[in-house]
Amino acid sequence: MPKFLLWGFFVLIGILVVVIGSWYLLGAGTPPAPRQISRLRTWFNDAASHPTWSLTAGTRCGDAPMLIPTHGYLGFGWDDSFRPGHRHSGLDIFGPDPENNVTPIVAAYDGYLTREGGWKSTVIIRHPNFPLGEVNPTLNTQQIWTYYTHMASADGAVSYIDEAFPPGTFEVFVEEGTLLGRQGNWSGSPGRPTGRHLHFSVVKSKIDGGYYDEREIDNTFEPTQFLGLTQDNSGIWRCQ
Repeated sequence: MPKFLLWGFFVLIGILVVVIGSWYLLGAGTPPAPRQISRLRTWFNDAASHPTWSLTAGTRCGDAPMLIPTHGYLGFGWDDSFRPGHRHSGLDIFGPDPENNVTPIVAAYDGYLTREGGWKSTVIIRHPNFPLGEVNPTLNTQQIWTYYTHMASADGAVSYIDEAFPPGTFEVFVEEGTLLGRQGNWSGSPGRPTGRHLHFSVVKSKIDGGYYDEREIDNTFEPTQFLGLTQDNSGIWRCQ
């Protein structure tokens, strides 16, 4: 083998070692597979041609405790990682509709809804005495929260949260299936749209009854177990 090819081979191996090692040393989750990225691109280009990839808002998978919170393709899951050091704390479900403010988002479970005063695209619902043992026998009944975000325009100027829940809403009871808003792509920073989807997470409760910061994965539960979802052999999330 020529020397320059041999050195190139060792350089490539070195780069791979550094990249892969960084995922583990920095505590990252699983980086999305190329198939995930390719399938999401296909979904955005022509969702109508792939109806079997889509979940349906308001439906229940078997005897799962929670309803599916929106229509669409579950593109990124809990503990996926988009960069070293990052661990995804929820599910990203990308709607089939080509425009913002169309794809509905519904409450996954009965509870008490709060929308903090500064929240443009987010609501959170408190679920007291949730029967966690139905999801995982090792867990005890306790309070949890469900979190729904990205319900606003890319520039943050227009909120797509239902008008029944204005900023400052606190502890309003909602039944499962209640319309909360519609999918948008507000990321929290103008000029950095997320792509139209719902980010949904199941958040742990503090001792004082409040909710933990959803952005930290250790503050959340893996959500698919609450929705009754499992991946098939091709990696598509479906009802169990």
